[in-house]
Amino acid sequence: MISKKAKYAINALVYLAKIPKNQPISVMTIAESQNIPLKFLENILAELKKAKIVDSKRGKYGGYFLNHRAEEIHMATIMRMFDGAIAILPCVTYRYYKKCEECEDEATCGIRQVAMEIRNETVKRLKNATLADIVKREKNLKEKKLF
Repeated sequence: MISKKAKYAINALVYLAKIPKNQPISVMTIAESQNIPLKFLENILAELKKAKIVDSKRGKYGGYFLNHRAEEIHMATIMRMFDGAIAILPCVTYRYYKKCEECEDEATCGIRQVAMEIRNETVKRLKNATLADIVKREKNLKEKKLF
């Protein structure tokens, strides 16, 4: 299960992906429209800005906007940023490897092999899922609902 922080980050990014390019949106607008606590969102957006996923403009008409095209922002990046490893066991993580204490031989561990397959498929799907994909899916689902 993903953390609340990662979910809020994805919600805010999807919201920004629906806005015309480089049109700044205030933190308050995003928070209200996505039901995200303002202070929590401010911290999330600061982290996203530090990672250069979003950028901001100061002033009366300032706010946040995507720093890349929605097709270039992958869910794997966001998930790793806020939740760390994408794996069910520490011995199969890409960036956060840690040997399991009870493991006698990783090379012959059936549990590790299954966990590795799950991790590989999950990462593959998250790398293929972009903000643009989410926006497109939402649009398609709304259109189907109308008919």
